[in-house]
Amino acid sequence: MVINKELLQLRKKIADKRPDFVRQESWRYKKLATNWRKPKGKDNKMRKQVSGVPALVKVGYKGPRKSRGLHPSGYNDVLIFNTNDLTRIDSKVDAIRIAHGVGYKKRLDILSEATKLKIKVLNPGKIEKVETKPKKEVKKVEKAEVKPKKEVEKVEKAEVKPKKEVEKVEKAEVKPKKEGKGKNIGKKVSKS
Repeated sequence: MVINKELLQLRKKIADKRPDFVRQESWRYKKLATNWRKPKGKDNKMRKQVSGVPALVKVGYKGPRKSRGLHPSGYNDVLIFNTNDLTRIDSKVDAIRIAHGVGYKKRLDILSEATKLKIKVLNPGKIEKVETKPKKEVKKVEKAEVKPKKEVEKVEKAEVKPKKEVEKVEKAEVKPKKEGKGKNIGKKVSKS
């Protein structure tokens, strides 16, 4: 259920006109991410707001004041640390987000209290229900009769042909190389 639809639509309308703020020269170098960094430098064109260069982040691009801090569901996002914080919550307008540092026990308490007060929880997590239900008795099912497997016909193995005998090639007599000096090493020397 979405509430504050008008405020969300107004916020979206203004956000659509807002330019994409990118880091200077992130389009030029792969090593630079596109996330915003304030341009600094003596002759920086982006800082000087030269025409043809992407826009700077400024206050004038803010969204409407009434829609700031709204969750996409339309509820006000309120951070909760303990069960006492739930007393200041209006369940029609506010939704709670349990703080990151809250432990398992206290988180269970907050969740159980929030369900009693019918307050929307934005990050309930994967917590099992506290209530323990008695386990149902499982009926034992009798095993069905297993039919015997069909006898598989044995396939006769094909006769393996013996490998061809490889003729042994007699090694040719190898003559020792003549040792020479300088340029003649490894070359055949002709005697005349």
